[in-house]
Amino acid sequence: MDFLKNRIECIFNQPLMRVNRLSGGCIGDVFQLCLKDGQDLVAKYDPKGCQLGLEGKMLAYLACQTELIVPELYHHSDDLLVMQYLAHNGRLGKQGEEEAADALATLHQVKSSAYGFEFDTLIGGLHQPNTWCEDWFDFYAQHRLGYMADQAITAGYMNSTYRTRIEKLSLKLADIAPQPKHPSLVHGDLWAGNVLGDQGRLTGFIDPAIYFGHPEMDLAFSTLFNSFSPHFYARYQEQHPLEKDFFEDRVDLYNLYPLLVHVRLFGEAYVGDVDRILRKFGC
Repeated sequence: MDFLKNRIECIFNQPLMRVNRLSGGCIGDVFQLCLKDGQDLVAKYDPKGCQLGLEGKMLAYLACQTELIVPELYHHSDDLLVMQYLAHNGRLGKQGEEEAADALATLHQVKSSAYGFEFDTLIGGLHQPNTWCEDWFDFYAQHRLGYMADQAITAGYMNSTYRTRIEKLSLKLADIAPQPKHPSLVHGDLWAGNVLGDQGRLTGFIDPAIYFGHPEMDLAFSTLFNSFSPHFYARYQEQHPLEKDFFEDRVDLYNLYPLLVHVRLFGEAYVGDVDRILRKFGC
C-alpha cells in the first residue's frame, strides 16, 4: 500500500489524504483516493497483472471517439489505472434511466464497416478476441460463443458436449435472428454495476468491453440481472426501435455469451442457464 501511495503522490505531485478500498473490480484492487487539494480519484492496482493498460485504452477510446460519459483518465499502465471518481449512491431513477437510454442509443450510432475492433479487449478480466468479420453471425459464432465456450470447457466448468451444441446453434443463427443494419459500437458489459448514478441521475459508465457488434448485445445483457425498468427500454426504442421478438427470443440468444463468460469466471452455477437456452433453440 505504501508503494501505491508513493507512486500516486509522485504522479500528482501532492499528498494523498485518504485511501478507501472499494468493492468490485475483476482486475486488481480498487481504491477511492482523496488528494490534498480535495480531488477524488479512483485507482485500480494490479501489481502482478498486465491488463489495466488495456482497460485504459478502452476508456480513452470512448472518451475521444464517442459522447459516452466515462471517467476522465489521468494515468494508465499495465499495473495501474487512475481516473476520475464518479459519484454513485444507488440505482437510477426515471430521469437517470432516460439519460442512460439516450447515451446508449447515441453510442450505438457510432458505426464501422465490419464487426470486431482495432484491438482485442477484455470482459470481466477475460480476453475478448475482436478479429474483424464482415458477417455478424460469423463473428458471434466464432469470436463470442465458440471462443468463450472453449475457455469454459478448458477450465473444467462445462463438458465438451456443450461445444457441439453451440456449433449446432451457430449454424441456425441466420434462421433465428435478423442481421443488424450495420456494426455498432457497444459497451459490451452493460449491467447496473457498470452504470453509475447519483440521486437518481446518470453520472457515467465504467468497465467497458467494447467492440463493433450488434446493439442488441447491450440491450440483452442489461436484462440479465434486471438492471433497468421497462421505462429504459421504451426510451431507447424512441430512437432505435427493436425488431419484433427481441424480448421473446433474441434476449436469450444474445445472453448466451455473457452467461458463458460467467461460467468461465464463476463456475458451474451458470451452466444450467446455458443449457436452458440451447434447449430453447433445439440444440
